[in-house]
Amino acid sequence: MAALIAWVVGVGCCAFLPALPDLRGYALLPAALAACAWRSGLPLRRWLLVLLALSLGLGYATARAQWRLQHELPVAWQQKPIAFVAVVRGLPDPGEYGVRLVLEVERALTPGAALPERVQLHDYLKRDWPPGSRWQLSARFKPMRGSANAFGFDAEQWLWSEGLLASGSAGKERRRLADGQGLMAWVDGWRARQVARIERALGAGRESALVAALTVGAQQRVAREDWQLFAATGLTHIVSISGLHITMLAGLAGWACASLLRRWPVARAPRLLVAGAALSAATVYALLAGFTVPTQRTLFMLVAGWGCLQLRRQLSPFQVWWLALSLTLLLDPFAVLAPGLWLSFGLVAALMFCSLARRRPPPHWRAALDGQWAAGVASLVPLAALFGGFPLLSPLANALAIPFVSMLLTPLSLLAVALPWDGLLPMVGWLARVFYSGVAWLAQGPAWHVAGSPWPLLALASLGTLWLIAPRGVPGKPLAGLLLLPVLVYRPPGPAPGEFRATVLDVGQGLSMLVQTAEHALLFDTGAGEAGRVVLPQLRGLGVERLDMLILSHHDSDHDGAAAGVLAALPVARVLAGQPQALPQARARPCRQGQSWEWDGIRFDVLAPGPSPAAGEDNAYSCILRIAASRHALLVSGDAPQQVEEALVAQPGVRLASSVLIAGHHGSRTASGEAWLAAARPQLAVISAGFLNRYRHPHPQVLQRLRQHEVGVLRTDLDGAITLDFAAEVRWQCLRQQQPRYWRARGACAAPGLSPG
Repeated sequence: MAALIAWVVGVGCCAFLPALPDLRGYALLPAALAACAWRSGLPLRRWLLVLLALSLGLGYATARAQWRLQHELPVAWQQKPIAFVAVVRGLPDPGEYGVRLVLEVERALTPGAALPERVQLHDYLKRDWPPGSRWQLSARFKPMRGSANAFGFDAEQWLWSEGLLASGSAGKERRRLADGQGLMAWVDGWRARQVARIERALGAGRESALVAALTVGAQQRVAREDWQLFAATGLTHIVSISGLHITMLAGLAGWACASLLRRWPVARAPRLLVAGAALSAATVYALLAGFTVPTQRTLFMLVAGWGCLQLRRQLSPFQVWWLALSLTLLLDPFAVLAPGLWLSFGLVAALMFCSLARRRPPPHWRAALDGQWAAGVASLVPLAALFGGFPLLSPLANALAIPFVSMLLTPLSLLAVALPWDGLLPMVGWLARVFYSGVAWLAQGPAWHVAGSPWPLLALASLGTLWLIAPRGVPGKPLAGLLLLPVLVYRPPGPAPGEFRATVLDVGQGLSMLVQTAEHALLFDTGAGEAGRVVLPQLRGLGVERLDMLILSHHDSDHDGAAAGVLAALPVARVLAGQPQALPQARARPCRQGQSWEWDGIRFDVLAPGPSPAAGEDNAYSCILRIAASRHALLVSGDAPQQVEEALVAQPGVRLASSVLIAGHHGSRTASGEAWLAAARPQLAVISAGFLNRYRHPHPQVLQRLRQHEVGVLRTDLDGAITLDFAAEVRWQCLRQQQPRYWRARGACAAPGLSPG
């Protein structure tokens, strides 16, 4: 078993390597360990076999990763039209701006072109793409690239784990071919028909979306607002078809089979038959739900248990647990990057751990309470590390929702879908409304948000967790809670008085920058989309519980799109906006030239807009802010065009000299003009833009200007989030270099003549 554990550790370690080892040289290590183990004595041989298993796990994961890297989209074919033939896999996601779907590529038709096996396609024409259908079409692709920030959901990591290596936009022309053949094509078509049937019976609303998610795994039908409700109550796992629902259905099938066998004992090995019935039900449910990665994990765990029964092996629950985990990673070594893997396997381990060394099983009510306690405590550290906090009412929400959904709503939903008539669907819809009412009430409860903790504190808290959920009789449990306190109350150290830190977040095509002094925090713009996607996880991860000021440079979705979410989630003392009339809910004051204040020895000066900006041009209303310490300054201008820059340069008495410049308008050629660069004299420029964005920012002319002025350039699209510390010197760090992974693209994070911190 030690060798099996070492193999799992080896597979897991590969996911966090900054670069993959060369397999040609690496192959010598397992061979050497095997030779040494063959010639060694028993005690040493055991350790060498463990090291051999570790090296084999790392080598296996490396080989799989290198094979996947070979199928990435070639640089020469990025954003170029490629004709190809592909099959629609899964259920397309009809969104507000178009349809998003996954295609399995059969072959590329454009000579010399190459595509990954699975790609994501966006159809902005909102056409119909039946699951399992085959198409000949053309699209322009770019590599999958998510925003790279220190906290929150890592889209790039998730995309790599799912094997989605490229995304594209469908062209206007397409031709349907003969539909795809095979089991999954039929399953996807059946799932689509059931979704349509549910929506006909219940209407296209939240109730039908929930029923479709619980029965056929159509989670994309659930509205984003409802996902936020589930996250606010810790019930996201309830809606996803994963271990909870599959195990429940397997248990019901096993119970039904056992009941029949007690009445008609026709089998010589009833335990095997009961286990087979449970496994068969779980397999069918996993297939009809799309055979997603979460369903595969649970199914593999059940397969491991069934295999032990078949082989008549008396294995402990933890041995079965390790076998299931190793089988999962054997089939999909990239699953180690999915938080759901560790949450699901971790909670199962916690439930087994808390019941160790019991001579007899406790009453059912006591077992339920002990299990809820173990699951709640065991989830604290993972939720804090992965999601930056947890709802305080989550234990209550789970205690109420799990029996309701698992024992009532989901079985009735499956029965309603299995029946040839729709008589049960209205009742299921009513139960879904009851569920939503309870979730909405529980979502009003408070949440505990924590800052990103260093790994020693997380390790200490993990030890405290094991101590707290240990079996009864283990002494000192009240002291174990003290080991959790550092993670719950930790706050990262801020800048010293007279210094400040600016973090340019990677919000894609947009701008958002957090400025921190010793005791204050200012957010300049919020980027587009929802605040919970990027901005709020970063603020909370950095320990920012309130904002002393929010500045919204002007009214444009890529600058103030997430402002409402920030204002709803955090207390904000003051709001300044270039166009306050466009944000009445923010109670914003106008941003005007001459406003200034000082925090902790740092001076803030608003340089624009002036009294009469250019009428009709939103960008001309952009707030321009200069932040100055004793030796260095930072200048940020939103989307202010060159006319505003030149007017400000010509205005006497305005100080523009700054060590760091946030390039105007994401590097557009309409900003960062010659006069502006000559007056500001920056050493370093930061460009906040989306990767291969449709505006083609930054413009080559702007990059040429910066080179001519000998200005170093950092870019969020290449470097991720950028942190700049203004002290005696300006030092910076780039997230993609700070947390390198072999699967994560990264830039140089370097500027000519300057050195990062």
